[in-house]
This record gives sequence, structure tokens and C-alpha cells, in this order.
Amino acid sequence: MKRKMILNGALALAMVSGTALARDDIADYSLEEAFSLAQVKDKLGSNVKFYFGKQAHGEVEKNFGETSTSRKTNAFNKTDKEACQWAFLSAMMALRDKALRDGGNAVVDIQSNYRSHRVANDTTFQCGAGGFVAGVAFVGTVVKLK
Repeated sequence: MKRKMILNGALALAMVSGTALARDDIADYSLEEAFSLAQVKDKLGSNVKFYFGKQAHGEVEKNFGETSTSRKTNAFNKTDKEACQWAFLSAMMALRDKALRDGGNAVVDIQSNYRSHRVANDTTFQCGAGGFVAGVAFVGTVVKLK
């Protein structure tokens, strides 16, 4: 009888912890705050400009087409915000690198694209965070501005 109670208790605990670890919370985070972080400034540099949603930008000289990126990071032992800011940096570096490879100097009309659901916002980005992983996905257009 005692063995059965222990086994049932372990099974119940496994079911509850599995549900907790499977969470996938989608939240909005401040672009201004993310871009103001020292590691973001240092790693992104200033060779490529980024324009989210419908933010105004200069005249487009050449359009290199739409690009997308999806980056995930280990969220273990981090707050959702910390993990999401780290994933944000990784995604932004991918956009920067694509722009530089194509000959662009900006990425415009950037939208969050978490789970293929596009959200255009001038002030926030979306991130999904779970028990072990956080992810950020973007779609934008690589251009050369005059």
C-alpha cells in the first residue's frame, strides 16, 4: 500500500512538473529598453539601422527583399525578460548580418513573427518563453537607404 501511494505521488508530481515546464508564455518587451542594453549596443554596432513596424525611415535606394530570422536561447536560470533580451540580440545580429551580406544598410518594416503570427509594432517586440527556452522571430525587409 505504501509503495502504491509513493508511486501515485511520483506520477502526480511528474504530471504537474511536465505541465509547468511546457509553458509557452508570449509577451511584449520594450524595443527602447532592449536597444539601450550595453551588450546590444556593443554587438550590433552602427553599420545597419533598424526600423520596426511603420517607423519612418529615409528613401529606399535599393530593396533586397524580405528576410526572416528565428532565434532561441537557453532560458534556464534566467528571468523571461533576460532570456528574451538575449534572444532579441541574437535575432538582431542575424538581421544585421543578412543586411551586410546583401549590401544593405538598413532593415525596415520589421515585425515580430512568433509562431508565424506577424505583429507590427513600433515600440515592442514579442518573445515566447518557456521553462528552458525563449525565442524571438522577426520578418523585415533589407534595403539600402539613401
